[in-house]
Amino acid sequence: METRRRADRARQAADLLRGQIVGGQFGRGRLPREAVLAREYRISRNTVRAALDLLREEGLVERCPGVGTTVAAEKYPHGLHRLLGLAETLHEHGQVVNLVRTMTLIEAPAAVAARLRVPAGEQVVYLERLRRLNGVPLSLDLTYLVREAGEPLFDADLAHNDIFVLLEAVTGQPLGTAELSLEAVNADAHTAAALEAPRGAALLMVERLTHLSDGRPVDLEFIRFRGDRLTMRGHLNRE
Repeated sequence: METRRRADRARQAADLLRGQIVGGQFGRGRLPREAVLAREYRISRNTVRAALDLLREEGLVERCPGVGTTVAAEKYPHGLHRLLGLAETLHEHGQVVNLVRTMTLIEAPAAVAARLRVPAGEQVVYLERLRRLNGVPLSLDLTYLVREAGEPLFDADLAHNDIFVLLEAVTGQPLGTAELSLEAVNADAHTAAALEAPRGAALLMVERLTHLSDGRPVDLEFIRFRGDRLTMRGHLNRE
């Protein structure tokens, strides 16, 4: 029972510390000493060590004898309260560059045709991009675009522009709303290799269907984010 209580308290402390790290409270520097954290969270030093071990397993901190615990990697905040492209969202954190792995016309799978409201068997543009922030792999994006909006993008600068910006330019109207779902998935071998992540690593999977301002669906995306490099944030109101 005591072991379970310690594990529970360690998870609670890890959750609070993770929030402080992601919020930039420690920058890329050193966390407070174990004794300081123990006093702050009113837990034992053994429980502090267990909490830090959890964060180390996530790749968020490094623990070095004689040095202490330091922030190992930055997690970037991705807002959920506005419809923005990745480069628009993370512009304060560096440059997003897109590697186009595949771009072609395909016959829309039935599930895609239904979501994009196009006739079964109609062609759509399929686009696969590896997206890097400051040179570090961040996401693998699989995108289906209605043909009239997607075809002009074959000649566009996809390496340095968000799809959203290009779609608004091509269609001549702003984007409107998007339907979003978010879940955790494990990295398959192909995705792990592309994202330079361990096979089976936890990824943040976003499925997003984006509409033009007139309500027409135009862009269906399946985005796999490295879970150790991104955190989702939003503001919710209860009406």
